[in-house]
Amino acid sequence: MPLYKLADFDPNYKETFHGEDVKSLALYTESGDKVGSIADALVDHDGRFRYLVIDTGMGTSAKHILLPIGLSRIDYNAKRAYVDGLSKHQVEGLPEYKDNMTVNYEYEEQVRGVYRPHKNSANHNRDTYNYEHEPELYGLNDANHQTFKLYEERLVASKTRMKTGEVSIGKHIETETARVSVPIDRERVVIERVTPSDTRTVVDQSELRFTEGEVARIEVYEESADIHKEAFVREEVKIKKVVDHETVEAQETIRREELDIDTSGNPDYRTT
Repeated sequence: MPLYKLADFDPNYKETFHGEDVKSLALYTESGDKVGSIADALVDHDGRFRYLVIDTGMGTSAKHILLPIGLSRIDYNAKRAYVDGLSKHQVEGLPEYKDNMTVNYEYEEQVRGVYRPHKNSANHNRDTYNYEHEPELYGLNDANHQTFKLYEERLVASKTRMKTGEVSIGKHIETETARVSVPIDRERVVIERVTPSDTRTVVDQSELRFTEGEVARIEVYEESADIHKEAFVREEVKIKKVVDHETVEAQETIRREELDIDTSGNPDYRTT
């Protein structure tokens, strides 16, 4: 299974560990002898620590090696990591780790072969191997790696968008009878026969003409009403949505666990 350098897996690993940096720690034996320093750490795809990359700094044997995480004890308060024995013979027998290399199963088997007790030196199947098969190398639940979790409740607010209704806007037609008045003009001919005012006037015989069939023509007009319907925009209706904001407050009783420390005797301990 692939392994990743700590910063490659989590570029913000210092924040993840609340400002603690395992790469800043020196490595000591339990008896207090410095054997090197931690140069990096390797984690699996779930972020679980599998190896510490150790810069041995042991004179001519100085090189980077891998230390299974289960063989170490980290003390951030003392800015140290401890290993229960790491002999010069083991360092010399461990394959060198280089930053640009890929850690595969064969390489890990060389590392594990140096640390394994002889009784566990049997060959393992690469297809079925699991780190949990060797808790003495990779386990973190022993006395040196205990984790005590304190829980607290928090109010978590979220919002759910739900449909409360809808507004449908359409059109319908209403009818009514409209009336309009249009004045029109109509011509008519009035024929009026009157008696001459001076019947004594004598007409000159030379100008007198009696003509049969003489006709006078007068054109007569009238107006007619042209009434039709036309459509006009009466008004416009604009439709939009607006959001009204309000704050909903809730109050609940939440619980939080606090640490109680009971001691017997005179143990040396610190809390941070």
